[in-house]
Amino acid sequence: MHILVIGGAGYIGSHVVHALLQKNEKVTVFDNLSTGQKVNLFSKAQFIEGDILDKSSLLNAMRQDVDAVILLAAKKAVGESMENPALYSQNNISGMLNVLNTMLETGVKNIVFSSSAAVYGTPQYLPIDEAHPLNPMSFYGFTKLETERFLKWYHELKGLNYIALRYFNAVGYDETGAIRGLEQNPQNLLPIIMEVAVGKRESLNIYGNDYDTPDGTCIRDYIHVTDLADAHVKALQHLKEQKESLSLNLGTEKGLSVLEMVKETEKVIQRPIPYQYAPRRAGDPAIITASAHKAKTILNWTPTHSSLENIISSTWAVYLKYYK
Repeated sequence: MHILVIGGAGYIGSHVVHALLQKNEKVTVFDNLSTGQKVNLFSKAQFIEGDILDKSSLLNAMRQDVDAVILLAAKKAVGESMENPALYSQNNISGMLNVLNTMLETGVKNIVFSSSAAVYGTPQYLPIDEAHPLNPMSFYGFTKLETERFLKWYHELKGLNYIALRYFNAVGYDETGAIRGLEQNPQNLLPIIMEVAVGKRESLNIYGNDYDTPDGTCIRDYIHVTDLADAHVKALQHLKEQKESLSLNLGTEKGLSVLEMVKETEKVIQRPIPYQYAPRRAGDPAIITASAHKAKTILNWTPTHSSLENIISSTWAVYLKYYK
């Protein structure tokens, strides 16, 4: 197959491209490099610099006998989405509609969409399965949910086949060192811990230590990005063979607290991580964990890279190279 990976120079996108190339698929990366990096591009993949807001560049990319699209390009900072909904509407909704409409114009029928556990909002029960009510607590989560709704309508009205993958907390790096670009201005826990470890930040803020959890800090489900990439490959195969459209959770089904992540990182990398407690952030649930039974059953997918030690050590190896 010829796969167009939109956002393929980013953190998750570059891992997805790497996984596709290992399966000898033909890959074209489409990225505006606003957060993606050239260092994450592979010589075996064609690269087109373009923006999903530019319909003409999308048309040029999809006219190259593309069989399927993987859409990862999006704005993703929760706090920023609450402050600037217009930006997130333009990129995550208008840009996505450009992608879908261009697929219709060029006859591309299959898409794997990078969704998020943010579509669920505050958990009403745990673990969260795909039947859980959809009530996003951020505008970012709203844009992901709206995209899934557009996908469902385009499937029903125009025969577009899709799988929306609802990520929980993506972490880690390819263990072989194939991905070298670090996330710029990270918002997530582990990259921030690593920036403290290498001296880029003085310390880590832990937001809240009075949650109803064993150590008082939030618990999240952390999934290695290589396992996420494998799920994209399997999702494409499922679309090709079954043409079944659906939404699937991707997580480990295990929870880890913020403080546990800090302490385990100190143990693995043999460096202290200075931290202090800060007030809770609005909208942070105490515990979020996934039920990934549906993905395991339908895609025959199992996370095999997501041990805590591998998550930390694979991330640390990249930070050590970058900050040596």
